[in-house]
Amino acid sequence: MSTDTFSTEIGDDLATGIVSAARTSLGDTLRSVVYFTPSALEILYLRQGLYDSMEEARPAKTQLVELERVGFAERPVRTAITDREDGSEIGPYEFTVRFHEDGFVVRVLQGDAGVLLTIDSMDVNAFEDAATAVRQLLRDA
Repeated sequence: MSTDTFSTEIGDDLATGIVSAARTSLGDTLRSVVYFTPSALEILYLRQGLYDSMEEARPAKTQLVELERVGFAERPVRTAITDREDGSEIGPYEFTVRFHEDGFVVRVLQGDAGVLLTIDSMDVNAFEDAATAVRQLLRDA
């Protein structure tokens, strides 16, 4: 387990906007929203009934963030893939969806900030709406 700091510099307006965008797009299937940077994380939302407290959720959310921080290191590779001039480019990175047996983890990165959304099993079309809204909020921050 990491010795992560659990407090970020995220402002209340941005945090509220991110949770609102995720809840609007994903509804009651949304389990949690975690904002993270290369060195810190903050749980912005936990659906009632998943954990008894935020403190109880931290170890699981910290482990998830540790796995997804690799996205910051992957940036040069993703940029190289999107900037190809031989016609094989796939476009800029938007978001990552990890499929698990009982749900999904969506990672959205913008600069040195990221957001993880954990979601129950559902139709995957809503992911794009949620990721697009969160990315725009991070971009505007």
